Amino acid sequence: MSRSSRSIIAATVVALLAGCASQNPYEGQGSSRNKTATYGGLGALAGAVAGAAIDHNHRGKGALIGAAVAGAAGAGYGYYADRQEAELRRSMEGTGVQVQRQGDNIQLIMPGNITFATDSSDIASNFYTPLNNLATSFKQYDQNSIEIVGHTDSTGSRPHNMDLSQRRAQSVANYLIAQGVNVQRVTTRGMGPDQPVGNNATESGRAQNRRVEVNLRPLPGAQVQQPQQQAPAAQPGTVQQYP
Repeated sequence: MSRSSRSIIAATVVALLAGCASQNPYEGQGSSRNKTATYGGLGALAGAVAGAAIDHNHRGKGALIGAAVAGAAGAGYGYYADRQEAELRRSMEGTGVQVQRQGDNIQLIMPGNITFATDSSDIASNFYTPLNNLATSFKQYDQNSIEIVGHTDSTGSRPHNMDLSQRRAQSVANYLIAQGVNVQRVTTRGMGPDQPVGNNATESGRAQNRRVEVNLRPLPGAQVQQPQQQAPAAQPGTVQQYP
């Protein structure tokens, strides 16, 4: 490998390390580290090595091209998710809906006190505004799958809670789809009391467990250059994929 090739790859490594050191501006709000620089740097490093290996006669040029192409591709979804996370935090501010980030996945947690009345799957009146904001966001950022999961506390029978959690997840899905969210992106699941996050022996713990979660994950082959600007029930405990 020529001196120029080594210099280019060394510079790429420096850029990777610098990128990985940058912090997510939303880190203080409970999100994960910014993935854009990390993925872009790793992609650039891999691309530089691959490019140099492919172009045996012009390794320096091959490494440079490989770094540029792979770096841009690698940074794509991390940057997209960063923007989507920031927009969701803005639109959900003050609604009671929590936004969490783990890697490429974004999760929204909707507590029972804003979603449904006790033992009901009818959407509460104060829940419509957050759902409308979510629908707007999901139409703009359309490169995620949307999994809606219902949860209950342990009060009452397990079969009843499994059915209730599924119906609540279905209600949220139906409303979002009615607002124009692509039906093919949406799945629902009822978990009943099986995934508690609080202590069911206390009222506060049971309140934490009565929730709906929305999990956003990248679609296979997602096109992430720019977000888009937009103007029968499953059996309990199963995943429903809409036709």
